[in-house]
Amino acid sequence: MATPPLTLDDHPARLLAAEWGEHLRRDRRRSDHTVRAYVATAHRLVAFLGTHRGAAVDRALLATLDKADLRAFLAARRGAGEGGDAAIGNASAARELSAVRGFLAFAGGAVPRVKGPRVKAGVPRPVSPAQAIALAEDVADASDVAWIAARDLAVLLLLYGAGLRVGEAVALTGAILPLGETIRVTGKRDKTRVVPLLPRVAAAIEAYAALTPWPVSRDAPLFRGAKGGPLSPDIVRLAVRGARARLGLGDRTTPHALRHSFATHLLGRGADLRSLQELLGHASLSSTQIYTAVDAAHLMDVYRNAHPRA
Repeated sequence: MATPPLTLDDHPARLLAAEWGEHLRRDRRRSDHTVRAYVATAHRLVAFLGTHRGAAVDRALLATLDKADLRAFLAARRGAGEGGDAAIGNASAARELSAVRGFLAFAGGAVPRVKGPRVKAGVPRPVSPAQAIALAEDVADASDVAWIAARDLAVLLLLYGAGLRVGEAVALTGAILPLGETIRVTGKRDKTRVVPLLPRVAAAIEAYAALTPWPVSRDAPLFRGAKGGPLSPDIVRLAVRGARARLGLGDRTTPHALRHSFATHLLGRGADLRSLQELLGHASLSSTQIYTAVDAAHLMDVYRNAHPRA
């Protein structure tokens, strides 16, 4: 009689995946959507390994994984799919690999160094909301120091969630605390503007402020480097460069692209160009139009709806 195939419940690593999910939610402050996606990836890996290795998967088995095992898993995901899941493309495979690395690191074993699939560079475009959040969270996950992870998440959420330039974000001082519904930002040519704060962005800033080992004062930089000095924009850019490689995102995915995405997504949802200009701190409306790279057809729709003689 043939041995029945192992189910997910037969693998001790299923409970480890659940513990990882709690760690992401509680200690890393990841969103429910991200936690569900990451835990689902862990379960897919465990189910695949049960068939691939022909044994129950536990922490000890996870510690023995090598490059060939991970390549086999990715090949299965990019082919017919595993466990009924649909096949995935290069970008999704890269994100899947990033989640697998996080799970294996949590399990305590060595993480095999497998290069992610190459993602073709296409027409420059803003990242999707899911990609923007994934990028911010991946940068945070790359740090083992809790306050630095919280710092990186807060800075990148400010770029995407509030449309700040990276220089504006790192120039914020402790004067913005305690947070309200808006913050005052100083932009180019010392021009100030008021920017609304989404609850998630505010929560990320407050989490960082509670963890930072450096004193928070009105006249000192809010975001600090590892040695206590002002956080450099280059550190943010370097961190994003590493995350986009792990996630399979294009070279155009930079900190500035998060601000670009903020503007494009708002405009795509019907935001008024003048209001968007104020949020971005642009001196002229033409700068806003060029910056958001909106297609001509959509701009014409906005024009027809807004201009009294259109």
